[in-house]
Amino acid sequence: MSKAPLFSIVTPVYEPPLDVLGDTIASVLAQEHAEWEWLLVDDCSPSQAVRDLIREHSARDPRIRLIERETNGHIVAASNDGIEAATGEFIVLLDHDDLLTPDALAANARMIEAHDDVDYLYSDEDKIDDEGRLYDEFRKPDWSPERLRGQMYTSHLSVMRTDVVRRVGAFREGYDGSQDHDLALRVGEVARRVVHIPRVLYHWRAVEGSASADINAKPYATIAGAKAVQSHLDRLGIEAEVGQGPVPGHYRVHRRLDPAVRVSVVIPTIGQSALIWGTRRVMVVEAVRSLLEHTGHDNLEIVIVHDVPTPPEVLDELREVAGDKLVLERFAKPFNYSEKMNVGCLRATGDRLVFLNDDVEVISDGWIEQLVAPLDEPDVGMTGARLYFSDTTVQHAGHVYAWGHYHHPFRELPRESYGPFGALIINRETSGVTAACAAMRRDTFLEVGGFAEGLPVNFNDVDLCYKVRRQGLRIVYVAAVELFHFESRTREGSVHDWERNIVRGRWGFPEADPFVDVPRKRRRRKVRNNDDEYPGGREPLTSDPVETGRNARKAAGRGRAT
Repeated sequence: MSKAPLFSIVTPVYEPPLDVLGDTIASVLAQEHAEWEWLLVDDCSPSQAVRDLIREHSARDPRIRLIERETNGHIVAASNDGIEAATGEFIVLLDHDDLLTPDALAANARMIEAHDDVDYLYSDEDKIDDEGRLYDEFRKPDWSPERLRGQMYTSHLSVMRTDVVRRVGAFREGYDGSQDHDLALRVGEVARRVVHIPRVLYHWRAVEGSASADINAKPYATIAGAKAVQSHLDRLGIEAEVGQGPVPGHYRVHRRLDPAVRVSVVIPTIGQSALIWGTRRVMVVEAVRSLLEHTGHDNLEIVIVHDVPTPPEVLDELREVAGDKLVLERFAKPFNYSEKMNVGCLRATGDRLVFLNDDVEVISDGWIEQLVAPLDEPDVGMTGARLYFSDTTVQHAGHVYAWGHYHHPFRELPRESYGPFGALIINRETSGVTAACAAMRRDTFLEVGGFAEGLPVNFNDVDLCYKVRRQGLRIVYVAAVELFHFESRTREGSVHDWERNIVRGRWGFPEADPFVDVPRKRRRRKVRNNDDEYPGGREPLTSDPVETGRNARKAAGRGRAT
């Protein structure tokens, strides 16, 4: 039996209220796992009572060690003093005013025993107010490197292998306020395995002046965070610029697409028209018009796979709008979406393929560039966009595969919503994306066998996403790529059991989704948020000022995952 790991808990200390520090100490002393040392680095707190309290506990328990700095060096210097003095196999990062759950170290020890190559572990967290009430539970996704670029989501509780932390240089000066984000990015780049423990092991205390109570309390932190992400992208050779997101603590990665990359947009159509916002339009013509208006990428072809009944005048109008970028492919067989897409992709000449429905309108500039550029990373196999109904509510922002079903989890949230913990406004890994707007490398598409023609209508994109992930590739939702998808909100999905059974038979019964929490049973817990329903359980709690207090009962929706 392997020896239980020794944890080195590192806590920089500067003038916390004594009762708050006392609570933190009590939470560590209550740990079920006994193999730990605690390095409390006092950063010249003005009050002698702070050091006296630590000394008092150190005299009772030799596992507690006080390190006194001679000068105030701030959080980076103080934390690095603790890391330098650590003798444990793993570093545990704990702030001086927060609380560990009694099983925090034990849960990490069990996971380390199960995976001897794990270098970074993180777990779920919530917040605790001055009256001891818990709220804002953050059920985190499994390892999501793209999300970490847009948000320091791993945060508390972070546990890192000591020699890895030292190898990457520990905390770095110049990143105060986001020093933990910078470290997580660097450790994540070299870690052999990163493990998410899907349990709340950390209570983040919301005290006045802290980032947990008010994200605007430390504006310098968001500047340092953007700097940390930019440094990370530069190290990886990813050509991109990092900017601030719509709320502090969220970042937008604007990638550059090489102009030499040839992109083929494949659109199936029968040339139908519809009444949109009071005006009749030929759907495919306006889709092509909008996609061209919102991209500056010129190395582009548009492959239209059209059924025989497509009116000739529609094809003429497409020639006028798309010019020499247009490629027409006639399809004379009975309707089969998968086969039509496969035919179009085989006709395409681009290194990058974009799947696009004909009933969409692109509304974000640079959409092709931002949708396609992440595919330059060899472990990204597919990307997808954010789609809206005509009333501007969300139709799609990534798939969720959970409890036997295939969902659009944020369906019908307002366009201005941030989503649970920013899920709508930052790029992130997801289980799948809709083929109404998605992109792949041509070689990946061919390697996985394209769309399954045995699924002519529904779940063909779900099956494709499973095939991509089976290759060990990531699927990335790109928040800044926005389109209207003129699908009816009230449409009854004509999904057949045999279609769902094909997917389940091929890929198994989907249970908990690794990237979005959709509980099977409703969690009953007193919190300071509205108690809105979420299909299969409660919607994940959110700090989103747009969402808090609103009814988001239809957040998961029940439409087809196509």
